[in-house]
Amino acid sequence: MSVRVDGELSGGVPGRTGRTRRVLRGPSPEAVPTLVARACTLVGLLDVAAGVFPRFRHSRMHALAEVLPGAFGPFAAALSLSAGVLLLLLAHGLRRRKRRAWRAAVLLLPAGAAAQFAYRHSVIGVVLSAALLAPLLRHRDEFAALPDPRSRWRALANFVLMGAGSLVLGLVIVSVHEDRMIGDPSLADRISHVLYGLIGFEGPVDYAGPTSWTVAFSLGALGWLTAVTTIYLAFRPEHPAARLTEDDEARLRVLLDKHGGRDSLGHFALRRDKAVVFSPSGKAAVTYRVVSGVMLASGDPIGDVEAWPGAIERFMDEARAHSWTPAVMGCSETGGEVWTRETGLDALELGDEAVVDVADFSLSGRAMRNVRQMVKRIERAGYETRVRRIRDLGEGELERIRNAAEDWRGTDTERGFSMALGRIGDPSDGDCLIATAHKADDPPGPYGDLKAVLHFVPWGPDGVSLDLMRRDRAADPGMNELLIVAALQASPRLGIERISLNFAMFRSALARGEKIGAGPVLRAWRGLLVFLSRWFQIESLYKFNAKFQPRWEPRFVVYASSRDLPRIGFAAMQAEGFVNLALPRVLRRRAPAPRPCTHAAAERGVRAA
Repeated sequence: MSVRVDGELSGGVPGRTGRTRRVLRGPSPEAVPTLVARACTLVGLLDVAAGVFPRFRHSRMHALAEVLPGAFGPFAAALSLSAGVLLLLLAHGLRRRKRRAWRAAVLLLPAGAAAQFAYRHSVIGVVLSAALLAPLLRHRDEFAALPDPRSRWRALANFVLMGAGSLVLGLVIVSVHEDRMIGDPSLADRISHVLYGLIGFEGPVDYAGPTSWTVAFSLGALGWLTAVTTIYLAFRPEHPAARLTEDDEARLRVLLDKHGGRDSLGHFALRRDKAVVFSPSGKAAVTYRVVSGVMLASGDPIGDVEAWPGAIERFMDEARAHSWTPAVMGCSETGGEVWTRETGLDALELGDEAVVDVADFSLSGRAMRNVRQMVKRIERAGYETRVRRIRDLGEGELERIRNAAEDWRGTDTERGFSMALGRIGDPSDGDCLIATAHKADDPPGPYGDLKAVLHFVPWGPDGVSLDLMRRDRAADPGMNELLIVAALQASPRLGIERISLNFAMFRSALARGEKIGAGPVLRAWRGLLVFLSRWFQIESLYKFNAKFQPRWEPRFVVYASSRDLPRIGFAAMQAEGFVNLALPRVLRRRAPAPRPCTHAAAERGVRAA
């Protein structure tokens, strides 16, 4: 399903009238940066090929390759490799219009032309280098994107990746000169020769004629590039990822107090690993995280719908300034309409959110038979439940619950982004709801008689949204069903009228694909989703939610172009914790302790509003 609205909003959502609507486009790649990036990629590949493969210099490509930056003697092979590798590294930054990539390319191309003229006296090579440099200088304003969030830990990643690439490319360099090789060195000898050559020493492999110098200079150039790029990344200024400040959090809480009932995902905007942009009036905000060059927002904007366009405009301005790909995960139909209207982006249905209305929930009836039997069986086994607000728990019990939730997580990283708060028991989250299961008959474990935990965040004054579900693996099956039922039954005394459960991705496809009369395409799509459910819990979450007979609220992904969807999907999987590209735990810098939001900061935000 696709949503695109160009006029007034439907469904009672007010549009802006009385002035011309400004349509904002996402930062799609411009023609000039894209062409320049492709040209740099082509030149880089030709330079690397010319420096590595001796036959390449005498092939039909020789007439073109000899006029590209670099020369082809022992020195020239190293220069060709250096220029090629650097241009390949710069191509992605040029495509994203990064200012620093432009500066590096502007310095690299004249250096390559000067080297070519000095070693080969090639005027044509200088002219072609200048021709490639000309659009860079002429369109320099196109390359104005600011740096991405980064840290010095990328130096280690660069060392590992460049070192591995240099080793592979070095083996190719050593092996392509086999006709001039003296003797028949083994693979171990060739690897040793590469490793010695990368640090500037002569290895065990020897060649006839000047080939030894060519190989030595080429390997030395690869080692030099690895060292220089690693040193640069280690000592360049840090641009750490943005974090939610106390003042930002206080302002968001004020907006949620007024408008938090509109979106069940609103409270998750208070994750402290997100950044925020506010509308000029301060009445609306969009929170986001940058992941692999994707500026990823989740849920609807926070605040007054009338002020949403201003916050969305600030979001798009920030994306353009850094050349980030804008995307929104899990917005509602209303949010999708506003995003597409204000930005010209597209929206695609991603799945459905399960919402249970407390007044309509009952364990009676045939449809609830399985849940009813499971709950009764667990209760007969001696389990009891407690449903309370966070502010009603003592610090000792909260600490046990935090430790148990951490221990029962089951994965090395915390999963969740769009529907996860990332913390339990913060003093500023007193309205959060916690449901716990206990069994006093068992011998006390490290967390007493605690067996399972469900944590809910506020959804306006009369609702809650499920944050996390954790249970002791040794406990009886059905703990989550037991606690959800307990939370629904305790909701009337807590003033809760609606509970949002898990998000079921591609729920409509799964539901329609299993019905009689479903076509072959829909059945094949459902079969693929069932197969992927082995790793991503797509079908199991849908079936779990369906047990409670919820109403389904569609959620959408907003994106600039269909070609961005794979990149957005990968970034979303990183944000949600399904793909982890972080350093190994032993190499990570110790994270700072979570920052509690002080009541004083919240009061300052209220007074400011």
